Amino acid sequence: MAARTSLITRQLTGRYGAIKRHHPETDTTDLRRDIAAASLADHVAKVVAEAPPLTPAQRDRIAALLRGGAV
Repeated sequence: MAARTSLITRQLTGRYGAIKRHHPETDTTDLRRDIAAASLADHVAKVVAEAPPLTPAQRDRIAALLRGGAV
């Protein structure tokens, strides 16, 4: 079954498609970054909902990954 995307992800993706269709020369770097972040948040929310609770050490390790730090 396909994963459900949030309303914000669908809105951002729709905005991106409209901009690329009607104004292909527009810089969409920030919008693509926002789409990536929203998609990641959708995935994390799904995984967290299905997984058992994490220990504080596990949460710290995952947070460090998101901050871009070494693990």
